[in-house]
Amino acid sequence: MSVAKIRKIVVVVEETTVEIGKAIDPPTRKAAALAVIENSFAGGYTEDLSDLMTVGEEMGALLGDRAVAALGVAPADIESYGKAAIVGEAGELEHAAAILHPKLGAPLRKAVEKGAALVPSSKKMGGVGAAIDVPLGHKDAAFVRTHFDAMEVRVSDAPKAGEIVVAVAVTDSGRPLPRVGGLTKEEAKGEDGLR
Repeated sequence: MSVAKIRKIVVVVEETTVEIGKAIDPPTRKAAALAVIENSFAGGYTEDLSDLMTVGEEMGALLGDRAVAALGVAPADIESYGKAAIVGEAGELEHAAAILHPKLGAPLRKAVEKGAALVPSSKKMGGVGAAIDVPLGHKDAAFVRTHFDAMEVRVSDAPKAGEIVVAVAVTDSGRPLPRVGGLTKEEAKGEDGLR
């Protein structure tokens, strides 16, 4: 049974085939899955936000699975991930923090197979149609610079005052045409979440 009261789910895939006139083969691909949920704590202060942490856990599984499925690859083929939330005006920033709590991470890691690195996150307050950049980092080795990236997402009619937009993004590649050096994905060991 769902804990979250979901009004809408949006899934989007971004595929880059050409960058600065140079063909990208294979294309770099990102997918994001977003849920617009009711913020049961909107409109007042509540000390205990553990219910939102439980919602975050549910969102990690639901949105992680949807984002991976959108790319049509095996979970092991996902290379980077990130999470974000936008809280409507009747809520507070801490509501986004509760949703994005580490409880969201365990089911997201399962959806992408492993996930040794911390899941990058961003949060903000915003009105209807507000956009947010979901930060991206390599799922197993945070120091892989080719995967430092972001995906801008939005839902045209959310968040309303008493809602939260929760987003998870994944990729099957790094940035197009990476050339700033550093640890490569081939060199990464993925044991400590850093290298």
